[in-house]
Amino acid sequence: MYEQHDTQKPALEPISPQYDPWDPIRSKRAYGEHRLTSVELTVTNLCNMRCEHCAVGETLSMTEGPRIPLSVILKRLDEVEELETISITGGEPSYHERTVREYIVPLLRYARERGVRSQINSNLTLDLSRYELLAPYLDVMHISFNYVNAEDFHEVGFVNSARKAVRETSAKLYERMVENTIALSRAGMFVSAESMINYRTHEKLASIHRLIEEMGCRRHEVHPMYPSAFASKLPVLSLEQTRTAIHRLLDSRSRDLWMLFGTLPFYACCELEEDRDLVKRLRTEPNVTVRNDPDGRNRLNVNVFTGDVFVTDFSDVPALGNVHTDRLDEVFGRWKAHPLCHTVDCYCPAAVCCGPNLLVADTYYKHLDFTTRQAVV
Repeated sequence: MYEQHDTQKPALEPISPQYDPWDPIRSKRAYGEHRLTSVELTVTNLCNMRCEHCAVGETLSMTEGPRIPLSVILKRLDEVEELETISITGGEPSYHERTVREYIVPLLRYARERGVRSQINSNLTLDLSRYELLAPYLDVMHISFNYVNAEDFHEVGFVNSARKAVRETSAKLYERMVENTIALSRAGMFVSAESMINYRTHEKLASIHRLIEEMGCRRHEVHPMYPSAFASKLPVLSLEQTRTAIHRLLDSRSRDLWMLFGTLPFYACCELEEDRDLVKRLRTEPNVTVRNDPDGRNRLNVNVFTGDVFVTDFSDVPALGNVHTDRLDEVFGRWKAHPLCHTVDCYCPAAVCCGPNLLVADTYYKHLDFTTRQAVV
């Protein structure tokens, strides 16, 4: 088991409810506009699972070609003057240990030396040693956790597999994920477990929350699921169902565990009093935060195989540039000038709110111009 040494980590402000470097409200306040402060890197298209809610499921494959040389990626990151965070995603980033050693660890080391915060999105079902390699440099290990038992894990995690996973095999992966989470948490790693609010989980969130706390996670993230790409055909909850699920979770949650909500479809300018009441409750609950969505605000996604740069890793918006020819700040400027960007370019200082992202607006608020609304605070 690894040990974390102070000499490996420069003194950085602890990530906490008071300091969430991924929230785009920080750059909006600092510069008076959204700036590119976050870059997400898709480093693999391989994964040992096929979760039904996966936003990038359609891009997953059985094989993949060579990655762009790391030196090219680091050069482009160097050019982002206000870079505050990087996120590493896939697929399962740790699918191959060689990828971890030769690509991910150098990226994390670069971020640490520059004072940039880092996150990896992983299912934590592989050998513990792969995750221990990341520990000296990683700020947040982000996992998906939408289960109350191994049966749930099997149904959610392998429903889209071409070859159906044997239940005994998936049960072992579930047990390893739980064991790895406990081991990494005990050793000091910041593990943040994300749960989707969807048709499977909305009545189980309290039980899921208890398991996340028992595993030692530092944070429970909660995000409604929206119909995107691989998950586009899944049932969508009504606003009432989502609102009820959040209230039920808040009623039963542990006050000691930081709970972060994101991409919520409820705003201080909503017409329904029930929606505004939920917003007020979230604002006043201890150890609860609501993150403004980085996608479309302060973040770009880079595919390290093609070099293409997107608004998100699951957006229908075509690539806006390529790292072989474009600086990332230039690509971000193209997004800010894009007609779609203008439809969600919303900011309310009174409510500390950047409004809905493209998925939220398209799912629940088609044809509604949030820039003309005013918060009721």
